[in-house]
Amino acid sequence: MSSNPDPSSPAARGAQGEDDDPQPQRPGFFARLFGTGEDAEAEESHVDHHPASGGANGTALPQFGMSNLRRMRVEDVMIPRAEIVSISCDDDLPALVRVFRDSGMTRLPVYEGTLDSPMGLVHLKDVALRYGFNGSHDGFSLRTMLRPLLYVPPSMPIGVLLQKMQTERTHMALVIDEYGGVDGLLTIEDLIEQVIGEIEDEHDIEEAQPWSREGEGRWLALARAPLDEFEAELGLSLSDVDDEEEVDTLGGLVFLLSGRVPARGEVVPHPSGVEFEVIDADPRRIKRLRVRMPKGAAG
Repeated sequence: MSSNPDPSSPAARGAQGEDDDPQPQRPGFFARLFGTGEDAEAEESHVDHHPASGGANGTALPQFGMSNLRRMRVEDVMIPRAEIVSISCDDDLPALVRVFRDSGMTRLPVYEGTLDSPMGLVHLKDVALRYGFNGSHDGFSLRTMLRPLLYVPPSMPIGVLLQKMQTERTHMALVIDEYGGVDGLLTIEDLIEQVIGEIEDEHDIEEAQPWSREGEGRWLALARAPLDEFEAELGLSLSDVDDEEEVDTLGGLVFLLSGRVPARGEVVPHPSGVEFEVIDADPRRIKRLRVRMPKGAAG
């Protein structure tokens, strides 16, 4: 009669075949994001590699997904310096409240002298809890309420920055160029949107009507306004642009005319004489336009 070894004994464990080897431990979340080698390449090849198609603003539809955390750099996502809303550390409370109210922001970078000398950020909650908005502001000083900012290079992968923001519990970063000047700004929301798409909060009001008439020959329109419907409103054809691509939205037409995402305040002319003024845009898309008809045109 043969005896079987104790399953817990070294002999029994050594007698186990290769088929019984335990499964390798699964790498952690950030190890999977930033790992290198064949496994990382294989994982990335199966994620978010969908062909781009026309989006509501006429640019290629963004490819959202986890692979963006490794593929995209800070410079691809940042808000450019010209569009940064900030405040001087020497400003008083009414000025600070006015900037918060006009911009709709809850965090503002604070600088001394110029934006190239940043000191930190101020949070709306800190101001409200300490001073309120209707009380006395004697002795007010922005310097006493500053929170730390992150300073990052434009070449940093956005996944690395997201991990750094999470670790340091900071929601805003300034992008610093090679000369030490401020090149742009990022929030944690900007990074997360590259993975899951645009995040709309309670301040982002969805407008039912994609355009409204401002006056004689002038309209305010969302970039997502259907081009054919807006042409009917104007009584003028705008889609006869010599290009192989078809566009379905007003923003797509403006993108096609300019060949890029135009900056806020830029005026893009149409061959018919119609002018498109960019009222609201970010580095990745057009949001809102003012349309001006040429004098004597139908409308």
